[in-house]
Amino acid sequence: MKYVIAYDLGTTGNKATLYGIDGKLLASSFSGYKTYHPGPNQVEQDPLEWWESVKNTTPDLIARAGVNPEEIVAISFSGQMMGAIPVDRDGKLLRRAIIWADQRSVEQSARLEEVGNDFVYRLTGSRITPTYSGPKIAWIKDNEPEIYNKAHKFLNAKDYIVSRFTGEFGTDHSDASMTLLFDIENLKWSEKLVEVFGLDMEKLPNVTSSTNVVSEILPKVAEELGLSKKTLIVRGGGDGACACLGAGVVSPDEAYLYLGSSSWVSTCSTEPIFDEKSRTFNFAYPIEGFYCPTGTMQAGGASYQWAKDALCQHEEEKAKALGLSAFTIMDDLVDQTRPGAGNLIFLPYLLGERSPRWNINARGAFIGLSSTHRKADMLRAVLEGVVFNLKIVLDILETKGKFDKIRLIGGGAKGRNWKQIVADIFGKTVTIPEYLEEATSMGAAIIGAVGAGEMTFKEASTFVRDVQFIKYNPENHRYYERLFEVFDRAYSSLIETYEDLAKLRTYTN
Repeated sequence: MKYVIAYDLGTTGNKATLYGIDGKLLASSFSGYKTYHPGPNQVEQDPLEWWESVKNTTPDLIARAGVNPEEIVAISFSGQMMGAIPVDRDGKLLRRAIIWADQRSVEQSARLEEVGNDFVYRLTGSRITPTYSGPKIAWIKDNEPEIYNKAHKFLNAKDYIVSRFTGEFGTDHSDASMTLLFDIENLKWSEKLVEVFGLDMEKLPNVTSSTNVVSEILPKVAEELGLSKKTLIVRGGGDGACACLGAGVVSPDEAYLYLGSSSWVSTCSTEPIFDEKSRTFNFAYPIEGFYCPTGTMQAGGASYQWAKDALCQHEEEKAKALGLSAFTIMDDLVDQTRPGAGNLIFLPYLLGERSPRWNINARGAFIGLSSTHRKADMLRAVLEGVVFNLKIVLDILETKGKFDKIRLIGGGAKGRNWKQIVADIFGKTVTIPEYLEEATSMGAAIIGAVGAGEMTFKEASTFVRDVQFIKYNPENHRYYERLFEVFDRAYSSLIETYEDLAKLRTYTN
């Protein structure tokens, strides 16, 4: 048997997984790392800790799987996107990584207003926002010029780790397309946008396909990690692109929903899907000639996590005594409720909002709360509110054609009520795959296997096997259609209130 290792460099840690080229998951190993907050809206991580996590997980992974390293034909990567990691000519790290969650570069992103949001959106597939790599690199140039001048290349997470394996600097189309510097349709860096930011083109990495074989492993690295020096290093992709591939979405009539801390709906298409209000965005797909139109909300699963922490201390204590998850006990409460939670609406904007609102000042709200409502109703309203918000994204993506079903992945798919709510609000069959939380690593592994010449993308699409099918209830769907209209108007009615609250200083006396 031949095998592929996939490293998934997420926000909380690195998950290393080992798959057979038949799509079977043999073993996984996780190693966490820290996140640093050096100032307001500043979020950083240390790539040296990423590398330590690779060193920790690799021998553990091989030992768990019990495979011969000589049978590992390829290693590929998935990584958090929209970062900025400066390295010198020798690959030496020059500062900690500015990661996707960082919002410090508001001033720098505003420079793009001179060419206009519509121009930027149509060229890059994304609206103007400080979360992307380009504004972050510009911030480094403005505020840390000595680091900028020393930088040979600015990399993303997976690309830094690839450089440690190979000594080579580069990136792939998916990560490049989430920088606000990349012409998404011509697949090249935009001279115009690089000029607007005042950056040097030569500091941006060479861009190749996700399946590009970078090289074999450096002999000293192979020895250090217990790998074969003949194993091929394949470039890999950004985590969003890998998740789409690992979710089995390989044609424009398919879509998937990820219910994690943040949540999104995504599909693949032969051309970007541009929304007239720029509410969704597009990035390049690992399959050449395809794109991933996507809408990501900030607090999907995070909204339900907040509900657990804020409302369910008793359920947490009960679950601990029974050896269960608190979410299982919460599901028991939601079982007692009806669709609509007694006409109670929850706006899930606890962390501001990306898609579809793009409003950093938006905040969460229960609307319609009465003396008859109880905790169970509030929990159901939270679940429904998240899905209502995602329905706006789904409706935008369906302007190019309807999806017959939607595949649900991520931790939220474990909840028995939430997946039924998704089916009923979307009015679609929801399918649950065999590997519920492995889409990102599965996508990276497929990229590795295709890059190594062991299979085609079409063959790999059979790896995703659905094990559960949830039908929607037509009556519930009709009711949700009416409630959804109220949900959408509720947000609009509160926009001015959100702005007023943002202007107030928090009372501290």
